[in-house]
Amino acid sequence: MADTTVLRDGLHFGEGPRRGPDGRLYYSDFYAGEVHALDLATGDDELVVAFDGQPSGLGWLPDGRLLVVSMLDRTVRRLEDGELVLHADISDIATFHANDMLVDGEGRAYVGNFGFDLHGLIDEVGLPRLLEPDFAPEGASLALVQPDGSVSVAVEDLKFPNGMALLPDPAGESESGTTLVVAETVAFKLTAFSVDLDGSLRGRRVWADVKELGIAPDGIAGDGDGVWVAPALQPAVFRVTEGGEVTHRVETTQTCFAVAVVGDKLVCLTAPDSHPNVVKPERLGKIEVYELS
Repeated sequence: MADTTVLRDGLHFGEGPRRGPDGRLYYSDFYAGEVHALDLATGDDELVVAFDGQPSGLGWLPDGRLLVVSMLDRTVRRLEDGELVLHADISDIATFHANDMLVDGEGRAYVGNFGFDLHGLIDEVGLPRLLEPDFAPEGASLALVQPDGSVSVAVEDLKFPNGMALLPDPAGESESGTTLVVAETVAFKLTAFSVDLDGSLRGRRVWADVKELGIAPDGIAGDGDGVWVAPALQPAVFRVTEGGEVTHRVETTQTCFAVAVVGDKLVCLTAPDSHPNVVKPERLGKIEVYELS
């Protein structure tokens, strides 16, 4: 039995949940080409913007302008007067679909990408192949987009860099006092970096290996000294601390692919599958909520 409450259904495939500056939950619906804002208290849902593309990661510049990852053309768009305009082109860095994004307080955006055709590979060799010890996926680079739209490589050779979270750095190893944790989906681990004042990353290290838990980490959300992890292979969400200890497990009605912490609520975006052949023709995606307090 699920621990969550379904707040909204009828999505194709929800992604990129973030608490917006106005306190609402913002999220993308891949195959509807839409970004929405949902009031978790009332259930009111507003269409923020729609475009002829596939939106994913979301974030905001310090002045409140919304940034949206456009997956298929591997760009970051910026919402200006109701229209999405080009903010940054990361196609020289992203080797396949752009995906999740984290925007820090300075307006710097870290943007991941698939690195290879995941669903094409699954069609060819089957999902179990990805779980075998000798599976060696192609690496991908994490893009760093400055507030002015200039682009550079933040770090190379990540295995499907996906969800990200900024955590405090109590050891003081970073100039900024923060640690960036990145979900490497097909490496089945969370990788951490110290963040310097200019946003550059260093000190790469394994933060948590979660393969034995059956977790292919997709979206993640920071929560104190831990992260909530959407496992992409299970109808659940896990709170994990450094070293891989699971402190909490929350059951969802179907597989969880993305998470966000909004106030005292854990928000889980779920779907029966991630394969476009399954979720694109239907509207089976849900937004599920779990009370943290």
